[in-house]
Amino acid sequence: MKIITLHKPVNITSVYNHLNQNIDRVFQSHKPGSYHFKVEQQENAIDISLTELYDEVLYHIEPDGENLNITRSEHYTDDVNSLALESAMNELFDELSGKRGTDLVQEG
Repeated sequence: MKIITLHKPVNITSVYNHLNQNIDRVFQSHKPGSYHFKVEQQENAIDISLTELYDEVLYHIEPDGENLNITRSEHYTDDVNSLALESAMNELFDELSGKRGTDLVQEG
């Protein structure tokens, strides 16, 4: 699990809206192609998948105060699409945090 802090209280709906509206565009800047990620809000969590290529959810995101707990599928850890998606998400989380920036709290 990876934990990052946005240095402000996390609103899961705002995170969902930002990811849902921007993930495809930002991903394409990291890995050109015509991909469409499925971003779903599940009560107080977000799942991100790429159903045209993978059977399972790639990332599961849950808020915890100012932190986002991010779990990635163990089956696609070293996959190029998963790694590019993680880079794209980091960029979008940085945008959400504004001038505060993000920090990696834990990775493992």
